[in-house]
Amino acid sequence: MIPVVDNGLPMLLAVAVLAYLLGSVPFGLVITRALGLGDLRKIGSGNIGATNVLRTGNKPAALATLILDSGKGAIAVLVARAVAGEEAAQLAGFFSFLGHVFPVWLGFRGGKGVATFLGTMLALSWPVGLLCCGTWLAVAALTRYSSLAALVAAATSVLWMTFTGDERMILLGIAMTALVYIRHAANIRRLRAGTEPKIGKKG
Repeated sequence: MIPVVDNGLPMLLAVAVLAYLLGSVPFGLVITRALGLGDLRKIGSGNIGATNVLRTGNKPAALATLILDSGKGAIAVLVARAVAGEEAAQLAGFFSFLGHVFPVWLGFRGGKGVATFLGTMLALSWPVGLLCCGTWLAVAALTRYSSLAALVAAATSVLWMTFTGDERMILLGIAMTALVYIRHAANIRRLRAGTEPKIGKKG
């Protein structure tokens, strides 16, 4: 279902731009540099997300990155919802996600968006968000592959939306899932080849 748009174009544009700028803050890169852990883009997979921060061996830094990256999506959604309503909340979540994946500060070469995806889902609909997080945790625990857990969690998000009656989010879920898969193209190739590193493996 397509959410009903009640806000004017200037408001929606402002929401999109501000959410994008919030999402584009590369917290993983900032944290690792501040702690003297090196340039995250030259460690492990080169990704700026929490899984790659974990490859530095610093678990608190990885946890902080996870919280902040997921918080970008959640905060964007909650603020937009309070100011401009539900359709603006979905728009804010999507553009915060885009900001993380394609940050202007890093030449549009960002992360894979998983934490921001989960934070957005939690803020838009906590039942869907919890089911997505539970799916990620279950697959990660069983396989020790963060990328596979992310792919399954994203792929099942629309299923959880249907299950919980949140069909208003389906278009957003499809769009974000497609981008998660695009950003994980290399991971998919490594998973098929059996060369994908497991969670916690240092770079």
